[in-house]
Amino acid sequence: MAMLRGETALNHPYPRAEVVMRYLIVNGDDFGASPAINRGIMEAHLHGILTSTSLLVKTEWAEEAEALSNAAPDLSVGLHVDMRSELREPAPDSQRLRESLQWQFCRFEELMGRPPTHLDSHHNDHRDPRALPYLLELARKHGLPLREHSPVQYFSKFYGQWAGQTHFEQISAEKLTMMIKMEIGDGVTELSCHPGYVDANHPTSYSIEREAELRTLCDPRIRRVLVEQAIRLISYHDFAKLW
Repeated sequence: MAMLRGETALNHPYPRAEVVMRYLIVNGDDFGASPAINRGIMEAHLHGILTSTSLLVKTEWAEEAEALSNAAPDLSVGLHVDMRSELREPAPDSQRLRESLQWQFCRFEELMGRPPTHLDSHHNDHRDPRALPYLLELARKHGLPLREHSPVQYFSKFYGQWAGQTHFEQISAEKLTMMIKMEIGDGVTELSCHPGYVDANHPTSYSIEREAELRTLCDPRIRRVLVEQAIRLISYHDFAKLW
């Protein structure tokens, strides 16, 4: 994080002391999952604090997501790796895992016309010890930050469901305000989120919570508290320059 410490010196002709900056990337998972989720992610970017997203490339709505992102050049788009089918096997074949990752990476480049800005995974597949070595290999090969394995600190508490129960209080503007004040530390932090709209044609266990997240991310109080706390919103485009 040494490179992040010089920003104050650059902004002031006579710096008195080195100050560690706080940066926040707000990343919307599941881009491409459905038209309603695509719409919610774009709204959270255009009217809220979302700065980044992660694209599922195996879905029929990935092309729609790509087209929407073209109208938002400041939105960084990473690859949301989906290895659920491969990891369902008791002993996944290493060659199959590598080929799936390579196919998804190439599909992303084909859709977007460029590499992803970062890597993460659907349902945290990257935490599976059978998949992690290949994801780390892909991240190193392309020089990309992989969630939980880069200088970016990962913050996952902005999520409105556990034990099969919905907890709207966890994704309220009041709760997010408290999280920002109390839990966003020095350096770069990624806050993951899942904004969207309910879609009857896209069954998912995390549904009505997405609309609650979207309302919170677009609440003007959140942007105000970021200013008050001197936390700068950035995307993975910006992080690439800092890193």
